[in-house]
Amino acid sequence: MSEVSTLRGPVKKERPALAERSIKRRSLSGAELGSVQLEPTFFGVTPHMAVLHQVIKAQLAAKRSGTQSTKTRKEVRGGGRKPFNQKGTGGARQGTIRAPQFPGGGIALGPKPRSYEQKTPKKMIRLALYSALSDRAALERVALVDSFDAWREPRTKDAIVALDALGLEGKILVVLGRDDENAFRSFRNLMNVKTLDAGELNAYDVLDCDWVLFTDATLPTKEPD
Repeated sequence: MSEVSTLRGPVKKERPALAERSIKRRSLSGAELGSVQLEPTFFGVTPHMAVLHQVIKAQLAAKRSGTQSTKTRKEVRGGGRKPFNQKGTGGARQGTIRAPQFPGGGIALGPKPRSYEQKTPKKMIRLALYSALSDRAALERVALVDSFDAWREPRTKDAIVALDALGLEGKILVVLGRDDENAFRSFRNLMNVKTLDAGELNAYDVLDCDWVLFTDATLPTKEPD
């Protein structure tokens, strides 16, 4: 009886079903304007912790300036002549007083300017963002207002009153559109508020804050092609 080979290729795991979540839509005064169903693609995925870790680690690495530098023995000034005779001193031979073992000498294997940037695939960056948004939505830490158009001029006091009316505490990420100049200038003086353009939304800033505040214009509703 011949044996039948049972070897198969890798089994593809099924993705968990997307969660359906909704949030209350409010005005800047805190009045409820109904509820909005969040897009499951953005706010209903199961957070991928490994991808989140790798993407955020790459973001933090990219922020490093990489400008630290030390001088090697050839870059330190002085030491052009031999400090003492090759033989007859009873000590080890030396060619320059700017060698690493001398005070004021060069640094051996010291840091030099470099880039800490890590290449991250776009799909991983996108999945990390969706995971971060879904995490905040699962914790009910996503807020939505209709718009900031009611603010005719920038006033920090109006921003404080609005956050109190919405019941937002801790560190808050406010996602703004290009036309929300008054809102940007109203929020920028608050230490616990971070403003971000909708096109620059990323996983690190989402997870770094306790609340994420969107407007009707900046709330993600459709996955990019």
